[in-house]
Amino acid sequence: MRNNRFSVISVFIFLAFGLCFIASSCTQRYGLHYKELKYPKLGEVEIPKVEKATLANGMQLFLLEDPELPLINMFAMIRSGSIYEPTDKIGLASITGTVMRTGGTTTKTGDEIDEELERIAASVKTGIGLNAGYASMSVLKEDIDTGLAILGDVLMNPAFREDKIELAKIRHRSAIARRNDSVSQIGRREFSKLIYGPESVYTRHTEYATIDNITRDDLLSFHKKFYHPNNIILSVWGDFDTKEMIKKIKKAFKGWEKADMELPMVPEVKYQFRPTVNLIRKEDINQTSVYLGHIGGIMSDPDYFALVVMNEILGGGFTGRMFKNIRSRMGLAYSVNCIYTCNFDFPGAFYVACHTKSEATVRAIRLMMEEVKKMTENEVTDEELNLAKESYLNSFVFNFDTKDEIIRRLMTYEYFGYPADFLEKTKENVEKVNQKDILRIARKHLKPDKMQIIAVGRPKDFDEPLSVLGPVREIDITIPAPTK
Repeated sequence: MRNNRFSVISVFIFLAFGLCFIASSCTQRYGLHYKELKYPKLGEVEIPKVEKATLANGMQLFLLEDPELPLINMFAMIRSGSIYEPTDKIGLASITGTVMRTGGTTTKTGDEIDEELERIAASVKTGIGLNAGYASMSVLKEDIDTGLAILGDVLMNPAFREDKIELAKIRHRSAIARRNDSVSQIGRREFSKLIYGPESVYTRHTEYATIDNITRDDLLSFHKKFYHPNNIILSVWGDFDTKEMIKKIKKAFKGWEKADMELPMVPEVKYQFRPTVNLIRKEDINQTSVYLGHIGGIMSDPDYFALVVMNEILGGGFTGRMFKNIRSRMGLAYSVNCIYTCNFDFPGAFYVACHTKSEATVRAIRLMMEEVKKMTENEVTDEELNLAKESYLNSFVFNFDTKDEIIRRLMTYEYFGYPADFLEKTKENVEKVNQKDILRIARKHLKPDKMQIIAVGRPKDFDEPLSVLGPVREIDITIPAPTK
């Protein structure tokens, strides 16, 4: 234990001397303080060309050749999601996505597929999330025909065997039983309900009753409704010839006909800005998990680019105002996070979150609210603006460091109806953001006097009653008992 402690201390001493040496070297060599050094503009990122094609059955393809390794990967997005589940069958999409693979197909069990994939060191996975279904495959180049055949069979002909459905249900029931174990999970979940509403498709979660309501026929119907080739975007990257790969994909999905589809509209979010104070009692802990904020934005908003920079200044890790003032200067939080999220097709959430000792709860809340308010009162400094923009721009290249990231991002833009060069446009527009832009959008998008507060902790230990912040509503997180 002592050796480990000394090792950690040694590392910190080494880093401290290293930073001092760098600063000293900069001063000696250039006659400048290291903060005064100027760096050239980042070079342009070269993006490999991604080929696009559409099959006769309506399936869209994105293809990117990469002969570096004898591997081929595929990733599919299916227009589906848990947002389309019936209210009394929450969990249906997730179970459908899981058992599509584990339940096997009409000709092979899931266990038989496991064995076949294991023999060729390949993988095929499926799942369904909030607003999309997913399928992936990874295989050696020499086994592409086998891998594609399995992927096609799983997507087109799932059997949804009863034993695997029950296994998936057991896992969901286990997750329900454990959902109040983590204070952070409780805070995030219940804060989201404040933003979108407890019955919103964006916040609802499984209960024992909704899992019990799901039948095999429900899985078959859900699959039949959404899984058609003209409702799928499939990306492929790896060691292949594009023309030959298109032929192989056509063969794997031969006979799968397009269907007339009319998907429901993405559910609208209706939000009313209002201040609220909410408490979740957790008597077995000696710290408080705090979340406060309001609705966020959407990526198609012209203000998105300035919001990216504002978010970096307010909550950008070690250099953000929240971290520097709440954690480092005041020492009031073990951790503090702040983020203004923007989603593709529905508004994200703006929130500040911290974990603090119970005796500092109200003080920490007040200070976090004050930091948000300051963003709307004065322009940020030159140093803050430059650091925030540099932080974003210096990490920009990591959006292109793997072929996986490049092609999956392009198909995601296609899926949600964004231009293919959206990321490049984001970079260009972030570079143009100035202090006046930050102040303008902060005043427009931040509502420090209309934030919703939620505290998870032991109120008898708080430094002040939460009621000093406003009328307190206590939230019950009791898990409804199983019906059978």
